[in-house]
Amino acid sequence: MKVLFNKLKKCSKPLLIIFILVLIIYLGSLGLLTYSLITLKGIETLIRIIALVLFYLYLFGFIIGSLVLLITKRKKTFIFLTILTLLLSGAFVFASYHIDKVYNKVSKISKKYVTYTSNMIALKDTNEEDIEKIGIISDKNDIEGYKLPQEIIKKEKIDKDKLVKYDDYYEMLTAMYAKEIDAVFITSNYAVLYSSEDLFANIASDVKVVYEYSKEMENQDSKDISENVGKKLTEPFTLLLLGVDSEKDGLNANQAFNGDTLMMITFNPNTLNATMFSIPRDTYVPIACRNGAQNKINSSAASGTKCVINTIEDLTDINIDYYVKVNFKGVVDLVDAVGGIDVNVPVSFCEQNSDRLFGDKTICLKPGEQHLDGEEALAFSRHRKTLPRGDFQRVEHQQMVVEGIAQKAKTIDTVDDFYKILDAVSKNIDTNMTTNQMLSFYNVLKKMLTSDIAKNGNSFITIDHTYLTGSDLTMYNPSTRMNMYTFQYSKASLKEIVKLMKVNLELEEPEMIKTFNFSINEEYEQHVAGKDASSKNDSTEELVPSFIGQSLSYVQNWARARNISLSINYVRKGDKGYKENAANGSVVAQSVVAKTPISSVRSLTVDVIDNSNTETTQQPQNETKSSTLKSSSSTIPSSEEKVEEESPSDPPSTTEPTPDPDDLETLP
Repeated sequence: MKVLFNKLKKCSKPLLIIFILVLIIYLGSLGLLTYSLITLKGIETLIRIIALVLFYLYLFGFIIGSLVLLITKRKKTFIFLTILTLLLSGAFVFASYHIDKVYNKVSKISKKYVTYTSNMIALKDTNEEDIEKIGIISDKNDIEGYKLPQEIIKKEKIDKDKLVKYDDYYEMLTAMYAKEIDAVFITSNYAVLYSSEDLFANIASDVKVVYEYSKEMENQDSKDISENVGKKLTEPFTLLLLGVDSEKDGLNANQAFNGDTLMMITFNPNTLNATMFSIPRDTYVPIACRNGAQNKINSSAASGTKCVINTIEDLTDINIDYYVKVNFKGVVDLVDAVGGIDVNVPVSFCEQNSDRLFGDKTICLKPGEQHLDGEEALAFSRHRKTLPRGDFQRVEHQQMVVEGIAQKAKTIDTVDDFYKILDAVSKNIDTNMTTNQMLSFYNVLKKMLTSDIAKNGNSFITIDHTYLTGSDLTMYNPSTRMNMYTFQYSKASLKEIVKLMKVNLELEEPEMIKTFNFSINEEYEQHVAGKDASSKNDSTEELVPSFIGQSLSYVQNWARARNISLSINYVRKGDKGYKENAANGSVVAQSVVAKTPISSVRSLTVDVIDNSNTETTQQPQNETKSSTLKSSSSTIPSSEEKVEEESPSDPPSTTEPTPDPDDLETLP
């Protein structure tokens, strides 16, 4: 060692200093690269190990070679080796920078913190000094409906005796509109959530914000839905795509969201096969977070992502591994980032732009195969009002957009375009996937791009489409005290769709097709799961009829057959304004409004004309079942009030439902 030092002392000191500086630079850059490569768990593990081994061997080779060259005074070779080492160091820094940049952008897709905001709102003509009753959601786990309002109550010193608890947001808002309460605590994006309902169509202008409170908190969705932390995307998985129809860029605020777009996707990375199941927003199902009370499935979004996921899991009997929330406005950036998408537009239509503006901002498309930019793709995804099949056709359009983006993503060949996609995704998407889980999808993507199918220019993913059939039904909704349109799904259709998804997830074995019919005179159509599987009358909910004018015996037989507790009030002609010509023994009033779903009814009270001189009495029937309705007579219209009804534009069908007419009618 002394001999080596003595020889180095005789070397050129400037060259020796250069050697030491270059060695420090190489060590620093190699350290950065090592750290960056270690973070890429599951991505080209063997290649990363081999590369790091070679780079560290080069380090030892550079040290020994440089010392030998310095001692032997071979300056030109030393300078060449030094330049090569500096170039490698620069490459290490460059690679480390881009790896870290990609990793950070991917990590931002999963929002760790979200800004939640709660408002106390009241009708515009309400004097703030006169607010005596304030509606609040009873669920103590609801951040924007209960937790944040507690902060407002404390800060503004609101008397807790003024609070009126509700289990349902729609019921609470209806009570405010009926002026039974003066104000409500609600999420700040109430306008987007509830304006699709007729009663609340102008909620943005009908109300004013009395108080507002915001707080940045840990993302409750990721916190609540964390069962699949260790799962890799290289296994068959399910993903729930949730469309958030926000008017703002970004996706880092609010618990409640618009649930009009619900797409359940299964993907098998072994076969590169996917299934896409779009659930119509008006599908009438039990809502998981409301003790199974039935309502439109999109209403579950008002209670957050966990409620939506649990509701769909109950519906399909399939666990959802991951969710992906997509801000619809972000579709503009994403489609533009991939250079636009190619879509065959089936019908002509006009729609608002991403800022919900008409006029010179209106987006109009004509039928035919065409290339859509971001604004056009968003309009294509959003529009439903003038479509022949309404929301059912819209979900097909959304599937076409998803497919279009997937197909164009494989053509990205520049770093700048790649970063544009990552920027659009990281800003406008939220998911419960961890960063490492998302990175593990690299191997699947590699398999897609290197497959023989992809090399031939064809689609590298096989996508099985589904179509949930059913029938239209307009029913009375006690929460809004109005008739509402619902889609009653076919159980047979759903069963076929669920079977397809479970087969793709390798949870069930596929059934072999043993027969095949073919006619040269008929154009072949690919089978769509669920489309032809509906059976007649397997979907429609039974509704309470109008008993006005019916005989008491008729009502008794009806209630007995359905195990519904019946109570009878005997009244005289003229009492409560009953008509003088009402027949003796006929029903003149009922406690449950006609068209209420029978599944929600446990008891019924009817007023029956009795011409005798006895006093009015009440006689319960079927006393073994004495539970009563939650809604009191003060919260639903009487049976004498006529509930306006407007039929959908197309007749109901059990195979291909008519579009959602949004026909919610107010009471006269």
